[in-house]
Amino acid sequence: MKTDSFKLRHIGPSEKDLTTMLNTIKADSMDQLIHETIPDDILLKAPLKLDEAMSELEYSAHIQKLAAKNKVFKTFIGLGYHEASLPAVIQRNILENPGWYTAYTPYQAEIAQGRLEALLNYQTMVCDLTGMELANASLLDESTAAAEAMTMLFAVRSRTQKKENIHKFFVSEEILPQTLSLLKTRAIPLGIELVVGDHAKFDFSTDFYGAILQYPGVSGQVFDYAAFVEKAHQSEIKVAVAADILSLVALKSPGSFDADVVVGTTQRFGIPLGYGGPHAAYFATREEYKRNIPGRIIGVTQDMNGNRALRMALQTREQHIKRDKATSNICTAQVLLAVMAGMYAVYHGKDGLQYIANKVNASTNLLANAIEKLGYQQLNTVFFDTIRIKANATTIKDIAEAQEVNFYYPDAETVSISLNEATTIADLNTIVSIFAQAAGKEGTEISFSDTSVNIPYAVKRNTEFLTNEVFNTYHSETELMRYIKKLERKDLSLNHSMIPLGSCTMKLNAASEMLPLSNPQWGNIHPMVPVEQAQGYQEVLKKLEDQLTEITGFSGTSLQPNSGAQGEFAGLMVIRAYHESRGDHHRNICLIPSSAHGTNPASAVMAGMKVVVTKATEEGNIDVEDLREKAEKYKDNLSALMVTYPSTHGVYESAIKEITKIIHDNGGQVYMDGANMNAQVGLTHPGAIGADVCHLNLHKTFAIPHGGGGPGVGPICVAKQLVPFLPGNPVITTGGDQAITAISAAPWGSALACLISYGYITMLGEEGLRESTEYAILNANYIKERLDGHYSTLYSGERGRAAHEMIIDCRPFKTHGIEVTDIAKRLMDYGFHAPTVSFPVAGTIMIEPTESESKAELDRFCDAMISIRQEIAEASADNPNNVMKNAPHTMAMLTADTWDFPYTREQAAYPLSYVADNKFWPTVRRVDDAYGDRNLICTCAPIEEYMEEV
Repeated sequence: MKTDSFKLRHIGPSEKDLTTMLNTIKADSMDQLIHETIPDDILLKAPLKLDEAMSELEYSAHIQKLAAKNKVFKTFIGLGYHEASLPAVIQRNILENPGWYTAYTPYQAEIAQGRLEALLNYQTMVCDLTGMELANASLLDESTAAAEAMTMLFAVRSRTQKKENIHKFFVSEEILPQTLSLLKTRAIPLGIELVVGDHAKFDFSTDFYGAILQYPGVSGQVFDYAAFVEKAHQSEIKVAVAADILSLVALKSPGSFDADVVVGTTQRFGIPLGYGGPHAAYFATREEYKRNIPGRIIGVTQDMNGNRALRMALQTREQHIKRDKATSNICTAQVLLAVMAGMYAVYHGKDGLQYIANKVNASTNLLANAIEKLGYQQLNTVFFDTIRIKANATTIKDIAEAQEVNFYYPDAETVSISLNEATTIADLNTIVSIFAQAAGKEGTEISFSDTSVNIPYAVKRNTEFLTNEVFNTYHSETELMRYIKKLERKDLSLNHSMIPLGSCTMKLNAASEMLPLSNPQWGNIHPMVPVEQAQGYQEVLKKLEDQLTEITGFSGTSLQPNSGAQGEFAGLMVIRAYHESRGDHHRNICLIPSSAHGTNPASAVMAGMKVVVTKATEEGNIDVEDLREKAEKYKDNLSALMVTYPSTHGVYESAIKEITKIIHDNGGQVYMDGANMNAQVGLTHPGAIGADVCHLNLHKTFAIPHGGGGPGVGPICVAKQLVPFLPGNPVITTGGDQAITAISAAPWGSALACLISYGYITMLGEEGLRESTEYAILNANYIKERLDGHYSTLYSGERGRAAHEMIIDCRPFKTHGIEVTDIAKRLMDYGFHAPTVSFPVAGTIMIEPTESESKAELDRFCDAMISIRQEIAEASADNPNNVMKNAPHTMAMLTADTWDFPYTREQAAYPLSYVADNKFWPTVRRVDDAYGDRNLICTCAPIEEYMEEV
């Protein structure tokens, strides 16, 4: 065995297994399988042009060498990003722990109770600090959260406002520049008119439906917005506030001055800067908007026994249900980062957060006084952590950078300084020395002995927060470590067993890919530093763009979109810009097959397009004639086709090149959803099928872990004609020469997470990538063959092969009283997470094993499915008291004194012999979603409830 080959560590089946598996699926070779699976006319004729694969040892040295090229200055730029102190107990036990970072989105609540509790803590923290009634479980970044606020308030306009087409949205000139850029991106296709100005001079015209304010402002000034909000409400104008999370420890909460929505980022709660992300945004609002809030909400409910349980609440908001009626395509979050930020609050509690906030404010006061003594004018009258100094920006910049210090320079005569948790007394004296040198004077040395907090009563917080028991218990490292471990044990992740989710590609997230994320030379880089200070990042990101461009067969790539859904939206906005550049402003029809991902129609609507759905054949393929008819019907206004390839049904449609030609012949562009790219890499690509743009899910195909529901990265790769329109950023130049406005807050999106995909591609090389695709197809067909005769595969290719996933039809089991959900819950007793349930076809499950799972694990899963099939046969619709309907079975059930079930405890808990060797126990019985939605509780119980129980 080649111990230095990463490929052999990543791909699950051994060479010995390969022969057995090929025999099982009746193929003489891997080449035969591939030719029977993928149409010959789209197979690549030459290998991808990628560098030779590195070993893990070589890659470790390589990535460290690149890290050394990053210059980690002390950075006081602000703009919504601040250096933070990540507690080591959180770094070691969550960020670096596969039990947390390899988990999937908690659709199966019974085996995700730990993550759900951590997210409930996060939501409670956000509600407490913002003063709002309801918060979701995170969004992607502050700027996209602000855009979601703008669109949500647009959706909830009064009937009169909608009738009168009230569409103006006021944006304070104090907004962060990247947020303004993103608001423009989202506003244009929806017909929202942005009006940017001074909130103090706003006329509260009834032409406006909403407004957004920054708190504190981008200048650092803290404004008292109470009068503004009151006057806005008198004119039926709803108000969103983008608030700094740490400042809310010291400043009056937006809820206390009657804001309607509060958004922001929790990055400064212990999350590395990472050159822009990933970081968890927050979104809080009134309970009356609970069915309009974007993203996911974690709620309290009960299980079958009436015991407290958690689950994702109000799941009808998920876009695969709302589709083209959705107000947002956001179906992803930043769960791992939200868990970390929530744990930061758990660890520090109210007193700890107050200490941190007070220290930041006191340091800012000390610095302001010291600089003013040098003769400079400080512009902010009320501030939390940011001061603005009138000075020659060029002079200060030259001296500061020579001392490895970064400030923000909004204009030639202003220097902005934002302090943070990590700012030391030495840092303050360094800053004073910079201004003293520029003034030709001696600076006064600062010491923390003369600290003082200076926040006027009118804007000072005077309400309680973080009173719940969870925020007042785990303040020692021992206690927090045990609490984190307690929650981890309630979750099933990839470190326990295969997660065979169709369309989600839960593959190995190799430790060698993950290790660089803990290196401060990658973690402590602000996204708005001069690019020459981030040369390591620049080399990695440029190389990753080139790698992805080659893999997709296109001409350019943008890494900015920080989720797959964002990638969809970005791709469509680039297509829109392309048409408009040619004078085709009228092209607004988007054709979408009926089998498409639910985010597809939602993204099209967000991009200002009208959705026309095309039919599928009985075999589950696109009905080419129906598509042709609709393309020709709408040829004068056709903008795009959105197509997933291989199809969501797990099939390589042989007509794909004919389909893309039809669209091009009728003036449209082809957007390919890259969710199933794991079945293409190295064998075919979007360029070969005739697409013009695709997004890639780096958290699927390219090994970024799902993190329990995020982080994700969804870059877009485009053909030559679309390269000029790749998205830009208002602070750091990026994108094409006719760049659309921002898609996410940071110039390169979640840059820190991109290191993982760079490592994945670099260590696999062309051969490893191609073989990964081949083994993903082999593993899927192996499962298909092993389950044949027990379950029916709903769709297959023309030669009877599946792609990298397949759909199993469970609808016939209704005659036994068994639903597809029962199979999902019973799999938990066997130690497995369920495959994708009822998508894209109701009553089915979609299975995707990935290339990383060994034959032994595939066999365990197949054995479980075959055993469950026998249990289904023994079930009766007349008697729901059976092992399927009662699943999952908890330890409490198995150890209870009474056992009122017509099967044995062993059948319930240990249905196959292998289960006992590695038993995973669900901690609650089947969750009652309907009860939770009727009784919506989305925060931790108040401390009074715990007191009453004692």
